[in-house]
Amino acid sequence: MRITKIWFADDRIYGKTDDDRTLWQSLLYYKRLRNASPAERENYEMDDEGIHWYDLDEDVSFESFEYDDPEPKGISLFFLSHPEINASEIGLRLGISKNLMTQYINGTAKPSKEREKQILNEVASVGKALMGAI
Repeated sequence: MRITKIWFADDRIYGKTDDDRTLWQSLLYYKRLRNASPAERENYEMDDEGIHWYDLDEDVSFESFEYDDPEPKGISLFFLSHPEINASEIGLRLGISKNLMTQYINGTAKPSKEREKQILNEVASVGKALMGAI
């Protein structure tokens, strides 16, 4: 599968495939693209594997348009929507490796319901501690 045309709408990147399908992904996965101007978004190149925005240092593979979760959910959505919260440090407090937390956030690994609850409870715990410091 190859993307032949791209466009942006509703905080998503859309792609028309060479077999005439329309696929999309959330721009929450691509912070630089999400924050880019329309002119910066239009300055891209495509090759056999994906789309490249060299000025933004951003790449989107064609393969990623076919991932199961084009829209982040659960802790992925939480951490991508709140980049001010350091997911790696939350993971460290729970004994979860930085690599695994990155996979959870990028959607390439899925935490169990119990693990997801544990992570969100730790975020709440940090929030309570911060509120107590005021």
